Amino acid sequence: MASPYVTVREAAQILGISEGKVMTLVQDKKLVSYRIADQYLRLKRTEVDAMKSSGDVVSENIRHPYTLQERIRDFFSYNDFYILSFVIILGLLAIVFFRR
Repeated sequence: MASPYVTVREAAQILGISEGKVMTLVQDKKLVSYRIADQYLRLKRTEVDAMKSSGDVVSENIRHPYTLQERIRDFFSYNDFYILSFVIILGLLAIVFFRR
């Protein structure tokens, strides 16, 4: 099931406009934004879809590439717990099996 909230990038992709234009719509209070943990800006998917269907926004046909740097950053931010757990387990196994 899709999340009821979308990021600024996802909203830009849905509307076919730049991320800066989405931020302008938020600042002009044409789109309502929500801060999660006072850090992450999110928009309601239903509001973004409603704006798209209303025709208030003209699509700019902008591509939003997902760069390698962003993919690597997202991989480590979403999997940091598992990576840390793996390193700790490897360290403990090394202590148990290679201890003299």
